[in-house]
Amino acid sequence: MAPRANWKGVLKIAEVSCPVALFTAASTSERIAFHTINRATGHRVHRQFVDGVTGRPVERDDQVKGYELAQGDYVVLTPEEVASATPASDKTISVAAFVPCADIDDVYFDRPYYLAPSDRAAQEPYALIRDGLRKTKTVAIGQAVLFRRVRILLIRAAGEGLVATTLNFDYEVRPAAAAFSDIPDMKIKDEMLELAGHIIRMKTGTFDPSTFEDRYEAALADLVKAKLEGRKIAARKPPKPTKVVDLMAALRESAAAMGAPRPSGRAAGKTRSGPDRAGKSAARTAASRRKAG
Repeated sequence: MAPRANWKGVLKIAEVSCPVALFTAASTSERIAFHTINRATGHRVHRQFVDGVTGRPVERDDQVKGYELAQGDYVVLTPEEVASATPASDKTISVAAFVPCADIDDVYFDRPYYLAPSDRAAQEPYALIRDGLRKTKTVAIGQAVLFRRVRILLIRAAGEGLVATTLNFDYEVRPAAAAFSDIPDMKIKDEMLELAGHIIRMKTGTFDPSTFEDRYEAALADLVKAKLEGRKIAARKPPKPTKVVDLMAALRESAAAMGAPRPSGRAAGKTRSGPDRAGKSAARTAASRRKAG
């Protein structure tokens, strides 16, 4: 059975219109889900809103939204007032610009959707837009009202179709400087970079999501199966404390396991200490003198 569209509307580029439908591309519905159960009765527990001061239950009709100005001081909004702020939807994705694919920082990516033609009449303009994006190596940036909010959409060609990814607004993305401010300015040794480069080259491949496993989901499935079969659940052993590892030694060991060539040139020279070179030079000089004598 064909999946149910999350949204239907029109993709509009200048005077070109294409009826389209959005389908969820990523979903958590297949994950194992738990309900909260009353241990004593075995009955399912339901959530209930209660007054924060009196502790009494508050019925749905008495629940309103409130914006906190100060502790305990709220601006109260009714459901009708909140609804009045919802933007009107004309069911149109209006494309504002085409930009190179590399121009969009993926920190702005939010949620992916498959964008497909919604009827036969849409197939030709749909193919035109898809092939045009692919040929020019660009993505379309549009805007639409989706699920009661104005959303920015990045639309790109993907195989036989289009993928539309909602983007975060600029105010929603935190500045990177705040996260990276404590990173010191360090100079990495040439040999370290050479060894790291070798490890990267040896492990270079292609991204295949099927090779990755959600170990937590698998463990939950095993846990449920064990309970059904009456098997005892063994407690997890605490992890062993992590040892402090010398970075250079770890790089050399990793590179050696992958068949790394010995560092050459200037980088190789840095691996020997000054006293060691001087000692060997003195030994060669003494040997020459003995032969001369």
